[in-house]
This record gives sequence, structure tokens and C-alpha cells, in this order.
Amino acid sequence: MELLRSHLAKVRIPEPTNRIHKEECCISFDTPRSEGGLYVDMCSFLGFGKEFVTWNFQRTGNPVYLHIQQERKPVLEDRPLKKPTLLAIGVEGGFDNKEPEYETTYNIVILPDYISLPFPSVELPEKVRLAADGIILAEGAAKKEQLAAWTAEKKKISEYALTLQQLDNGVVVRSSGWKCSKCDKTENLWMNLTDGTILCGRKNWDGTGGNNHAIEHYEQTKYPLAVKLGTITADLESADVFSYPEDDSVEDPMLAQHLSHFGIDFSSLQKTEMTTAERELDQNVNYDWNRIQENDKDAELLFGPGYTGLVNLGNSCYMASIMQVMFSAHSFVSRYYKNRSLREAFDTSPADPTVDLNTQLTKLGHGLLSGKYSVPPQVRDEDGKTQNDKQEGIPPRMFKTVIAAKHPEFSSMRQQDALEFLLHLFDQVERANVGTPDMDPCRSFKFIIEERLQCPSGKVAYNKRSDYILSLNIPLHEATNKEQLEAFQKKKADLGLEGKEISNDEIVRPRVPLEACLSSFSAPEEVQDFYSTALNAKTTAIKTAGLTTFPDYLVLHMRKFVMEAGWVPKKLDVYIDVPDTIDITHMRSKGLQPGEELLPEAAPNEEENNASMELVASEDIVGQLASMGFNYLHCQKAAIKTSNAGVEEAMTWLLSHMEDPDIDDPISSGSSKAPPVDEGSVQTLVSFGFPEDLARKALKASGGNIEKATDWIFSNPEASSSSMDTDSGKAAASSSTAQIDEAAAVPDGSGRYKLMGMVSHIGTSTHCGHYVAHVVKDGRWVIFNDSKVAASVDPPKDMAYLYFFQRY
Repeated sequence: MELLRSHLAKVRIPEPTNRIHKEECCISFDTPRSEGGLYVDMCSFLGFGKEFVTWNFQRTGNPVYLHIQQERKPVLEDRPLKKPTLLAIGVEGGFDNKEPEYETTYNIVILPDYISLPFPSVELPEKVRLAADGIILAEGAAKKEQLAAWTAEKKKISEYALTLQQLDNGVVVRSSGWKCSKCDKTENLWMNLTDGTILCGRKNWDGTGGNNHAIEHYEQTKYPLAVKLGTITADLESADVFSYPEDDSVEDPMLAQHLSHFGIDFSSLQKTEMTTAERELDQNVNYDWNRIQENDKDAELLFGPGYTGLVNLGNSCYMASIMQVMFSAHSFVSRYYKNRSLREAFDTSPADPTVDLNTQLTKLGHGLLSGKYSVPPQVRDEDGKTQNDKQEGIPPRMFKTVIAAKHPEFSSMRQQDALEFLLHLFDQVERANVGTPDMDPCRSFKFIIEERLQCPSGKVAYNKRSDYILSLNIPLHEATNKEQLEAFQKKKADLGLEGKEISNDEIVRPRVPLEACLSSFSAPEEVQDFYSTALNAKTTAIKTAGLTTFPDYLVLHMRKFVMEAGWVPKKLDVYIDVPDTIDITHMRSKGLQPGEELLPEAAPNEEENNASMELVASEDIVGQLASMGFNYLHCQKAAIKTSNAGVEEAMTWLLSHMEDPDIDDPISSGSSKAPPVDEGSVQTLVSFGFPEDLARKALKASGGNIEKATDWIFSNPEASSSSMDTDSGKAAASSSTAQIDEAAAVPDGSGRYKLMGMVSHIGTSTHCGHYVAHVVKDGRWVIFNDSKVAASVDPPKDMAYLYFFQRY
């Protein structure tokens, strides 16, 4: 006790603003439930496992710790699994996620001799008692109540519901026997709540479904709300109400009044149709959910190094699936595991290791690959049986906090797009390794794309840009099972006339070869409004694309989302036939060829105007993006950055650059000359390792601010592929082969690849549903489904959203 009193200066009573790390070690995944428990530094409030607490003592000299130990309580009987009624994990009605109960004990421990004093105890100094109580009662940094849940947001009340003006047109709607007023459809019918008109729903991408009569009626009349007939019962909250101007399912608190206006007695109606949410749940549970997660397979659970699962923190499966694949790539394994120990990471970390990305990636790498946290459960019940047959996994809370810092979406508990997260990860890791680019593991994924533009004059231009992802369209017209599709659609239509629906087992999906998707990337396409310096006019150019370098790891993104009527994004229900190996050698671009003539340079006094004329955003693309709710200026930039290639290309660019520091900057006009760039600032950026022309360009785009210029460079990786800076005397990108200084820094080699991983998505949108990873480990496929790790019996290679190939 006297020793403890001598260290009171090293004890702090936590303030409400202090971050208390009492759930997990800051350098490992040890928790109060681990062997040895968790030691919370009573001065810094950082948590440490038994193996690591001495490191902190040696580094800081802080000797007093609150030791927290949790022991699992025995479970006497298993809970029966219930059929899910909600598309969610870990919430009432969702997929079961059993949570055991634990008993907690506390002690005050003094290092270096681990002298232990029981807590609570009146014999302890008051300051120690207050500090310990403060730690115990405070909400942990990771939030105690984080649920492993993913579920759709609650429907919002429509802004049009309370002020809806209904027409007194004498329409009375009967209680059954409905039919579209413009065709013979008798299912998927929607009644407009303004005039009572009954019309069919949207046509699906494959030609099935309705005939778009309901949405066409809205476009003609602007009557905003419609209710799906067959979903109306005495429980009005379950009725499916859609708001066309809000483009979402909504709640109508006045629905009873709105229905009675057309003579509908909802209390007597029976449910005959699924709501949109119910249909999604049914399809996911019966098909995608089981197929992608391999729920119907008797899979062997796997344990040991490289077979560690990740706990779902609440809509974090997008992150878990990506990180499992990343830590199966040699570059990430070497950087954050094989060549970096936890001790080295801790000793080189800042005072608070929880806010350092490289430290947390090292922690995550060791957690996933060491095997320390991937062991069969040892706790047994009273009958000697194992209570749980799967590992608990590790919760990547600290990594999520630091990788998502200041990002409005990834820091939320909402589901996110795995592709957007992967691009964000690459950006943040590149920044974290800016001083040591040779250690950047993302370089192994980076490659250079070269685009060739030819105008009607016959002259050409070559532009280059760097990227991490090869995004591919899916040409449905290249499906190899067209006869089966036609037969399926005919059968579905015939059953529809009889008021029946086709079963999930009978559904036929298009099968498109991956080779057709790769060919579509290189296929010639028209670029409208291209300014030709040879013709001194806007014209239509022909664009082709290829790769000048082949990365160590090639990531293919399948564009499974298309636009339906009203520009509503929908997921393509399609199979991609992906072989185990591919050869993309034919996709290599070799630059200017003998006999080709480059487009001439613009005159110095006309160059800026011509450049701006060349980069005129397509009003059609901009209008379509803006109608989806995107900022108009952002839409213009997206169209320009993708050379007006199309709506999907522009949307992909826009979603990947929403956080760019210059996204809200006005588009530069050729009529306004940019202020001169400070040479001192240029040399400062050059000293950071950036090329001089790129430094000048970044400073121009950032108003001369060095910090903003650095952010601009990292947020615009394609910028380094262009040499449009007129002050440097280099040719405009429209008339020269871009000089990419980073080309020498990215890997290159053979174009032969083998499939090593994939991320699959379950759900109708990338921002809802669930993600699962499959990775080749030790010569076999392994499924990583959050904390579950098992041998894959039937990997869904034809259903993935992202494919990861490794050069061989």
C-alpha cells in the first residue's frame, strides 16, 4: 500500500473527454477475456495485454494499472436457431449471433513486480478508488453497445404525405382483381395515391417485371406517392409506399385516410404480395445468402496462422472481407507482419498507438496471421461438450477508427461499398508510407492505363493515368446461355399471366465469360465533344485503352449495377464465368507506333482555351448524374475526368473522389490565367520526392498552399499521369504521350495471372446487404465470413463483386 501511495502522481482520475481503452490492448487483440486479462494504464488509459504491459512500463515509467479479467460463464443448454425475419445480424429477428456471458474481476497492479491489490477495497487511496471507478464506469473507446448488426435504415416519413392533394375524380378501387390500366399485368401493381390509377411497376434489367407504367405516370403527372397493392393489411405500417421524387420506400402516416378516399377498407384486406424488403430477404435467405456463405455445405472449420476471423462491429463486413484478402497478398504480409514486429511497431509509434495507421495495420497483420487468436474453443459445459464450435475472431475496432478518421461514411455504422473502402485503404496506406515509398504495400496493386484517342484527321493522342482497380462493364449480350434465358423468360411470363411466380430453383441467370468483360475494356468507343487541335474544332474521337504495366496483383471490379427507369441503380443478377488463370498480355499498350502522327500542340496563347474546350462535360451525362442527387459541379468534373465515356464511368469516378480536397473547386476556365506558382513552394514539394511538373500542377490546383497541394497529389493519383503544365514547356496531354514519373516505381511483368481471392456481395445495393471473402490458402479455397473461417466446398467464383488475381 505504501508503494502504491508513492506512485499517486502517476494516477489520473479520468475526465469525460478521455478515451478509455479498457476493451482491448492497443498493440494486440488481447482483451479482459484473454489469458492474463487486460492492464489499463491509470495515467494514459491505454490498455495492454499481459505480454505487452512491460513494454509500456519501460517506455513511460507508468507503474499503476487496473487489471481486468473476465471468465466465461457456463451455458447449460443451447438456444434453438430461429428462422430470420429481418435482414440483419445480431438483432432481434435477424440471423442468430450467440453472445456468451462473462464474470468480471478487478485488481490494482503495480509494475514491475506485478504486486496485486484487490479492487474494490476501502483500504486503497481515495485517488486510486476514484480513478478505478472512473475507468470502470466510463464508456469504452470502442463503445460498449456496438452490435454486430447490418440492417436497412428505418423508412422515413415522406415529406409529401401530409400535404398530399387527392383528386375528387370519383374513382373507387375494389378489394381484389386488380389489373394495370395500360396493360395486362396483374402483379406488381401500384396505386397512385393522388388519382387512384392502378399501374404496373418497373421493368427489370432482364426484361421481366412490369412495363414501367407506374413511373411513366409519375413523370407525366408528378403525382408523388404510390402504394403497392397486395401489401395493404390492417397493419398499415407494413404496406409498401414509394415516393418517386424521394426515390425511396417511405412511411405515409396518413395512409388510412388516403386509402379511404378511394373506398379502400384496409382492415379487410389480405396480404398477397411481398414488399420490396421482404422480397430481398426471401431472395437472400433462399439463394444468395446460402450460396455465397455456403450455409448448406458441411464445411470444415479452420484454425491456426492465417485462418483468423474478424468480428462484425456492425455493418463492417465490407472492411473485414477486404482486409482478409489484403493480408493474403505478399506485399501486405511482408510490410506488416514478416518484416515488422509488434515491438518495433510500438517503439516507433506516437504516444497514443491507437491513432497511428501503420501501428494498427501491424497489429491487425499479427492478429490475423500469427494464429494466436485462431484456436478451437476450449470451454466445455457440464457434460464435457464444447459450447461453441467456431472461433470468436478478433474485433478490428482500433483499425476501423484510425482508417475511417474524418471520413463521414466509413466512420459511421452504415454499410459501405467494399470497392470504395479498398480505394480509401490504398490512399491512406500510401500517405502513411510517403517517406518510405519502397515499403508501400499498395505499389504491388498499382498499374498504368494508357488511352489512345484518334480524331477524324487520323492523328492521335496518348494519355496515361495510374490506377489500382480495373473496372469492367458486363456485356450481357455476350451471355453464353441465351437459349435458356429466352425459355426462362417465356416461362416466367406465362406463369405471370396465371398469377403465379417462378420458384428460386428455376431462375436462370445470364452467364457472361470474364474474357468478354476484359474485351469490353479495350474495345473502341466514341468520345463526344473532343477538341481536335488538328481540326481546330470539336469532333468525335475514337478511344481505346490498354495497360502499359502489369501489377503484381490485379483487382477486377465487376460493374454489376445498372440504371433502370428513373435512373435508379439496380444490381445485375448475373453470373461471370471466371477461370482460375487468365492471360492479359494482349491488353498491353505500347504507345506511339511507327507511322502514327501526334495531334499538334496548341499555340501558347490558345492552349488553355483549347484545353478547356476539349474538356467540356457532356450535358447528357451530367444531367443523368444530377438527377440522382449528386452535386452538379461534381457531375461535371466526373464527366470531364472520364472523357465523357458514359454515366457508369462518371459515377465510378465520382464515388471514388467525393473526398478530394479540390472536389468543390470551380472548373478552371481558359479565359482566366492562373497566378504564378511560388518557386520556393515548388522546391519544397520536390524535396518531398514529387516530380517538378506535378508539384507545379498541385500548387496551381491548391492556390499555392503546400499542405493542400500534398493532399491534392494523393487524392488525384491520375494527376501524375498528365503533363499539361504549360509553364514547364511540356506538351498538352491532348497532343503528347504523358510522362509518368511514377511508372518506374510501379511493378511490371508478365500478363499471366491466377485467381487468389474474391469478395462477394449479397443484397440489392453496395450500401446494404453483406460481404464475404474467399481466398486461396495453402492450395485450397477458404471462406472468411466475418468471424467464421472454413474450408470452402463450393466457392461462388461466378458471383463475386471483386476478383483478385496474382501474377504467376
